[in-house]
Amino acid sequence: MSVTSLYNSKDFLLVSLPQNVEPANGSSATSFFESDLYNGICYTANFQLPIFKIGSLDELVTESEELARIDNSTEQIVGKIIELSQSTEDSKTHKPLSIEHQSLPEFLTNFKWDAKKFKLDKSIQELINDINSDTVQLDTYLKATAQSYSTAKQQLQQTERKKNGDLSVKSLYNIVGKDDFITSSEYLTTALVVVPLSLRKQFLNHYETLCENVVPRSATSLAEDSEYVLFNVHLFKKSLHKFQQACRENKYIPRDFSYSEDLVESSKKEYEDSVRVEHQLKQSLNRLIKYSYSDCFINWIHIKCLRVFVESVLRYGLPPVFNTKIIAVPSKFKSKCKSDLIENFGYLAGNAFAKDLKTGKIKTNDTSLHEYASLVDTQYEPFVLYSIEL
Repeated sequence: MSVTSLYNSKDFLLVSLPQNVEPANGSSATSFFESDLYNGICYTANFQLPIFKIGSLDELVTESEELARIDNSTEQIVGKIIELSQSTEDSKTHKPLSIEHQSLPEFLTNFKWDAKKFKLDKSIQELINDINSDTVQLDTYLKATAQSYSTAKQQLQQTERKKNGDLSVKSLYNIVGKDDFITSSEYLTTALVVVPLSLRKQFLNHYETLCENVVPRSATSLAEDSEYVLFNVHLFKKSLHKFQQACRENKYIPRDFSYSEDLVESSKKEYEDSVRVEHQLKQSLNRLIKYSYSDCFINWIHIKCLRVFVESVLRYGLPPVFNTKIIAVPSKFKSKCKSDLIENFGYLAGNAFAKDLKTGKIKTNDTSLHEYASLVDTQYEPFVLYSIEL
């Protein structure tokens, strides 16, 4: 595979072998990975493993199990960040997430352990704790920020509904004015009623009789949309509740609205504030998504690196010097590339792996596995092999 094709890859295989093993096809390991692996369609690069501080065998087995769990949980966090990014960014302006200004394939094929952040004088368990703690903190902060944005977005949707909805729900501050209300009377008040267009004539014919104390011929049409017409009606304050109840019984919609200059200004400010807060939180969230994705993805690959090292020591022993590769696999060819790898290096597991004579597929014989290998991975492979899906 060309370097250009590498950048279109979404599937990667991380392989670790003993330092001097050769493939079963008779070529050298170097030649196999450069040109023989599935007819040379894969792009392969060295994956640098540092020399970590190694504890006891029991510690390695415990670390192996913990790394498997954290590997899975970190991958899920990375996936959720991608989903969050896709849900908050405009599809027309959405850009692929990157790692420290590199594409994901670039980062993977040029991976180097960050010794400044995760110091190599620490034990493997300490490194696991540090990396996982950093990831969990990022995830927690991102979730809190996403929740704040979700609340602000809902608030904006509510204010937009008030601003842009039909007359039954929209805010009336920019529709009615002071002259539409009786505001200085001790006894009289003004009711606002939204009437379906189909009931306009009915309303005008009998609104005066909905209850007592309605001012005759006081109904005035203030606004109209495709579904409703808004009327104001003057009446005595003591009859307001009865009038509103009678409106509801006749399928009219009374609007609770007491005119005041302060209310008009506060309604305008509510919408402006909702727009501003939603915009600010969206920008903050998008920045945090990019930052969190980069750091969580980096942490994930550091966990992969630790996992490869621990599994390699458990399988191949000391000294901890291994032939480790990162392989970019074209779409839909991952299973075939894995089969090619197993066919050429499956002998490393001895009798644990063999071909089924009827199907030609690889089969496992669990009774032949190494004493600790069954503890290392639930799905046993004849050598250290992990998948990374972007």
